[in-house]
Parts: sequence; structure tokens; C-alpha cells
Amino acid sequence: MAGTRMTIYFMGLLLWCCLTKAEYMKYKDPKQPVRVRVKDLLDRMTLDEKIGQMVQIERSVASAEVMKKYFIGSVLSGGGSVPAPQASAEDWINMINEFQNGSLSTRLHIPMIYGIDSVHGNNNVYKATIFPHNIGLGATRDPELVKKIGTATALETRATGIPYAFAPCVAVCRDPRWGRCYESYSEDPQIVQAMTEMVPGLQGDIPANSPKGIPFVAGNKNVAACAKHYVGDGGTTDGINENNTVINWHGLLSIHMPGYYTAIAKGVSTIMVSYSSWNGVKMHANRNLVTGFLKSTLRFRGFVISDWQGIDRITSPPHANYTYSIQAGIQAGIDMVMVPYNYTEFIDGLTSLVKNKIIPIGRIDDAVKRILRVKFAMGLFEYPLADYSLVDQLGSQKHRELAREAVRRSLVLLKNGKSADNPLLPLPKKASKILVAGNHADNLGYQCGGWTIEWQGSSGNNLTLGTTILEAINSTVDSSTNVVYSENPDAEFIKSNYFDYAIVIVGEYPYAETNGDSMNLTIPDPGPTTITNVCGAWKCIVIVISGRPVVIEPYVDSMDALVAAWLPGTEGQGVADVVFGDYGFSGKLPRTWFKTVDQLPMNVGDPHYDPLFPFGFGLTTDPTKITL
Repeated sequence: MAGTRMTIYFMGLLLWCCLTKAEYMKYKDPKQPVRVRVKDLLDRMTLDEKIGQMVQIERSVASAEVMKKYFIGSVLSGGGSVPAPQASAEDWINMINEFQNGSLSTRLHIPMIYGIDSVHGNNNVYKATIFPHNIGLGATRDPELVKKIGTATALETRATGIPYAFAPCVAVCRDPRWGRCYESYSEDPQIVQAMTEMVPGLQGDIPANSPKGIPFVAGNKNVAACAKHYVGDGGTTDGINENNTVINWHGLLSIHMPGYYTAIAKGVSTIMVSYSSWNGVKMHANRNLVTGFLKSTLRFRGFVISDWQGIDRITSPPHANYTYSIQAGIQAGIDMVMVPYNYTEFIDGLTSLVKNKIIPIGRIDDAVKRILRVKFAMGLFEYPLADYSLVDQLGSQKHRELAREAVRRSLVLLKNGKSADNPLLPLPKKASKILVAGNHADNLGYQCGGWTIEWQGSSGNNLTLGTTILEAINSTVDSSTNVVYSENPDAEFIKSNYFDYAIVIVGEYPYAETNGDSMNLTIPDPGPTTITNVCGAWKCIVIVISGRPVVIEPYVDSMDALVAAWLPGTEGQGVADVVFGDYGFSGKLPRTWFKTVDQLPMNVGDPHYDPLFPFGFGLTTDPTKITL
């Protein structure tokens, strides 16, 4: 009897040891190398679990139940998609953690990754610091400043529980008629390449001797970055968004590819494919460029993500043959698909293509390996849930000061005085009476542009917190100076008033993507009328708020001074800082300022180059010396 009990005891001990050993899973051990963890987890996954990882859905169709049932790998906020109007950082964190808990309740506990377009700050979120759009940052010529902005953007994105930013855009805009030109740092690929310092700003500095192409995220105060839109998005014919880029192989490599070389060298985690085509072939279906060049030649080891409904748009009209779109996109080398709504259609379609051996399981495994590699590299398995520890970073004073500095550095002075020996700028703070005019003077939405709270941006001063340029002027001038604001002064107003000088602030209305495509690039009414009326009567400085060069030549002679302020964001005080001489002008044109749209496309180095203001132009001023 004792022998029987002893046998049972040893059998139980053996079973306990086996169970204990079985419970050790290499993929859950942070001490294991990433490649070991990826292989261990991949070997445990079913086809359904693998395909789920390749799916990114919009937050509006996500829930804990959906995450669990379909093993969804990623969720995103589209432009303007928020938990609630004016949602707090805590609201964002609570929503994201709810989705994450759904993912963590699956058999293998694989965390999802939440992504958002933090393209000039965490710009969907109320109270976030809104930095100048990329065209303005290109004017600074300062990669270190851009890196600091990346670090601040990462903190403000993490403040809301989000570990993944769809930035930076490394497009090289070659035609300002393109509605996304403000997302491009410059027409010059070397400047775009230099500004990829945004990548280590967002992700952290890659360790020395790190193998090329391996994704890297330093920790919980950093986010996974995304270089976009691969490749040639800024070179389409006539600047038409999502259209065809006609260029030879050498041109593609020398103009549109350099930003990807440096982003990959700096450890960028993900790359987003462009809606556009290259010489008639849709990028979302271009196996030679996505798998052949990006993954094989450049040895990119992160994951490739589609754009919003990007595979749908492989066909014309979009979604005409979704099974074909899935096949073409996945076989091209896309690893994660931004579906973003009809996820069951995508899952069913891809599952069928794999089961019928049309798409090999090896392609699925490659995609999932890459997605898991990024998730492991960024510590998502160890720290899947966000907490409130960084909420104070959202819109912090330190970040607003950085944005204000970026505004100062981005301003480009194009004209200063009717003659060189009689400059108007910097303006005196002390004057009897000054006029501020123009519909962009007191409009936070206009000065922030598209991709701000709403996808297309908006008008007015209630969208988020910030300082309009009019507010900045009022807080900068001497207390004895009478500042009069008239949005669009008429002839009677002009006749019956006298001003020491006038500041006219006009420009484009907000837009994003295709809605910004413009064949005429004129300043919308009443901007030109305001310039003509005011500058015809008094000494005037015109400040242009725009995402690109616009038609200005007909009005330049009537102006005493002209400033390109681009889309400065929430910190309008940076404009007044320079205009009134607390700091000097230093910005340089990141792109050519044309005379007429008939010249376009026209970029520096072109044989027909005849600009109004050439690439790299920018007058300088010295700060005003304060005598005590």
C-alpha cells in the first residue's frame, strides 16, 4: 500500500514538473532575444490568430468583444475620430485599455497596437500642442529641432495611451498643387532626408551597432514611428493626390527614396504604402518595390502597413473586386491592412485565399513575424496597458514653448521695405494706432490647418487651446499702442482712419489630402481684397498663412513687407516674437515660390527655373536691442 502511494506521489510530482515546464513560454520571457520570442509565438498560432494580427480596424467599430473574437492586431483613430468631443487624456486611455483587455483575454494574450496620425503633435486630441506642419519645419533647416518636436510628440501621444504614430511623412512634394504638400518638408530630397531625425525623436536613438533595418522603440515614453507614403506620393502628375508618378528608376531613387534610406537606418518601425502609382502600377500592388526593393534590397525588418482602405483602391472603382485587392496587396508585401471598417470581409477573404493555396502560408508568416517583431521591440508584451503617469505631458508648457520656438524659426521673410535701405521690420511695439486685418488674424483653426482635431481642420477659436496671431500681437505691443482689428476693412473705414502701420494676415482655408488639391493656388476671397485695400492706404506687412506657396506676385509691389508663416499651429505668439523684433527672421524657403501656376511643376535645378522667390531664399533681421 505504501509503495502504491509512493508511486502515485512520484507520478503526481512528474506531472506537476511537466505542467510547470509547459507553462514556460519563451515568447513571454523578455530575457529571450526578439527573434526567439517571435518564432516561439508564431509556432503556437492558428491561421485565424495569424490573420487577425494583420488586421487594423477603426476605433468606431472596435470593442473588447471584437478584439477577442477576431484576434485583431491593431486599432486606429482616423482623422477626427475621438472617444468623445474634447476627450481628456484619461478618456483616451480608458478606451484604449478596454480594447487592449479584449486582446489580452485571447488564448495567447497578444496585445494590440493602437495607431494615430500624430503628424504635427498629437493633433486629434483636445488641448494637445499643435506644432507647425512639416513645410514650416523644413523652413527651419534644423534637424535637431525636428528631433525635439518628435520627442515631445511621442510624450503627448503616449499621454493618451497611444504607442504608435503614423509619422513622419517623408514625401518630397514636387508640385504645390498637391493637397498634401504641407506634409512634405521640402521639394529637396536632402532636406527631407535630414528631417528624418523625427524618427529617433519619436522612437528614441537606435543603439550603436544595431543591425540595419531592425525596428527600435526605446521605451514607454516613445512611440513606434511610420515613414510614409512609400513611394513617390509627392511626384504625381499635376500634383493630383493619389495619382500617377511618372519618373524613371534613377529619378525615383534619387528624389523620392532617400527619406526611406535614412528612416530605415534610424530604426523606423513601420512604413506606410502610398495610394499613388509609379508609372501606372499601384503602389499597394507593387511587389517589386514593396517586397523586392524595400524588404529585400533595403532589408527593412519592420512591418509594412496599407493606407486607409488602400487595398480597396487597387481597383477602379475602389472595392470593385475585393478578393483581387486582398490577393494583390498581400502578395505585394503588405503586412498589416488598414481595413478599417469591414474587417470580417477582409478576414474571410484572406482566409479563403490561404486555404485555397492562392496566397502561401509563408507570406502570412512573414507578415505576422514583422508585426510581432515590432510589438516585442517596443515592449508591448511587457507593458500592454497604458496608465495615467504621462497625462500632464499633454499640451505642457514646455512643449508649447518648443512649438513657439519652431514657429519663430519657420517664418520666412520674403520682402522687407519698398527698398533695401528702408526696412519695415521689425515693427516698433510702441505706436499710436495700428491696424490688424485679414480673416486669418484671429482664427486658431486657420493657423493650424488640416489634420487638427478634425481630419480637414476647422475654423474658429474653439477647436482647442492656443494663441491666435491677433492675441499674440495684443500681448506684445506696448500698453499705450491702440490695436484696431478689422477683418476686411472697406473703403469707408480706410478713408476715415489713420494708422502708423497695418498687419494683414490672410491665406488658405484648412484642408487635407484630395480636398486640398488646387489647380489655381490663389488666396481665397476676401484675402486679395484685404491686401489691396489696406496696402494701398498704409504701410503694411502681409503675413501669409498657407500650406504651400500661393499666387502672390500681383500684390507684392503694394506691400512693404511679406512673410510666409506656413501653418504655424497653436502657438501664434511665435509670429509676434519675430515680427516685433524679440527674435530675428532666419527661415529659408523649403520650396520654390512660383510666379504663376503655368510654371508648375518647377523645382530648383529645373532648366526653366524662373521663380518669384527661389528655393532657399529668406531675408534675415537682427533682434531689436533693448536699451535700458
